[in-house]
Amino acid sequence: MPQRRARPTSKNGGTGRSAGNGRLSGWRRTPAPPLAPEPTPPVSTADASPAEPPDPGSVVQAALYRDGVRVSAPDTLADTFRELREQPSGMAWIGLARPTERELLSLAEEFDLHPLAVEDAMEAHQRPKLERYGETLFVVLSAARYLDTTEEVDFGELHVFVGPDFVITVRHGAAPDLSAVRQRMEESPELLKLGPEAVLYAILDAVVDGYAPVVTGVQTDIDEIETEVFRGDPAVSRRIYELSREMVEFQRATRPLVGMLHSLMAGFAKYGTDEELQRYLRDVADHVTHTSEQVDGFRQALTDILTVNATLVTQQQNAEMRALAEAGFEQNEEIKKISSWAAILFAPTLVGTIYGMNFTHMPELRWGFGYPFAIGLMAIVCVSLYLIFKRRDWL
Repeated sequence: MPQRRARPTSKNGGTGRSAGNGRLSGWRRTPAPPLAPEPTPPVSTADASPAEPPDPGSVVQAALYRDGVRVSAPDTLADTFRELREQPSGMAWIGLARPTERELLSLAEEFDLHPLAVEDAMEAHQRPKLERYGETLFVVLSAARYLDTTEEVDFGELHVFVGPDFVITVRHGAAPDLSAVRQRMEESPELLKLGPEAVLYAILDAVVDGYAPVVTGVQTDIDEIETEVFRGDPAVSRRIYELSREMVEFQRATRPLVGMLHSLMAGFAKYGTDEELQRYLRDVADHVTHTSEQVDGFRQALTDILTVNATLVTQQQNAEMRALAEAGFEQNEEIKKISSWAAILFAPTLVGTIYGMNFTHMPELRWGFGYPFAIGLMAIVCVSLYLIFKRRDWL
């Protein structure tokens, strides 16, 4: 990244960026209305009254630094622009959370930000990337945090504009906590004195460090899922699916970051990056590479667990179907026995019913062997049916 340069004087006596670089910013075609100091919310949430919280779409904090030390904390963006013009050797660090379009347009006008980068910052929902527009570096990061109460991973988006003498962060989401990054840098003036590059690397480090609790939480979730799978919990499939989707998003956050950091490292010599920052960036790159490998392992583990769960569910279903088939077979055998005995008992009932009818003209009614004949006929029919059913294994 180029070294800070002196701001040229504009026509109105100021030191705006567009006046001195020989070209007109794309945002000057539709200029934003002048930014009045009164409606802008307070600079720091720490100074705000508890009864009147600051608007979430506003400036979270803005500060000017010289030689690694904070020299002022302007209350509005307009004051920030004015004081930065008055301090050629200073650096502005402006933090925004869900900013309004008007605020972003005023920043684009003042710092000559590229329209495409500003459009991305307005719309959000961008994939992690690193783009260079002249002397301005535009970085999109995806931060993550683990929510213990719901056992979910919450993702936030962070856009960073890094110029020769300014750093602008646009945060969409609760993560990361950039106030801790600012405090850490202010406690290390030797590092902050290195300029906007140092701030960028500190932000990268905070984002990557924020992945560690997520990795720990996901590892715990996977261990619990494995227990639930072998315990036969029917709700585990949904939990596996939801965690797999989170890991896909986590992978989208970490995998591009590896290439982005390597691109920054490739420009060390070209942009004269300080050696201390080079070591700092290499350490961040090592951490994000390790995290990316862990996320890849989590996705593979969840895929394997889902396969095992499907196999166990199939085995359980097969066992249930086999038990049902065996129960059906046993039931059929009982029905066969009942049907066989019913048929055997029906034969003598039929003979006895016919010969029990009291009609005058009936064959064998006055025959002396009629009773033995009827009994013998019943016995022959019953024995015959018994032998037939026995041969067919119904009895």
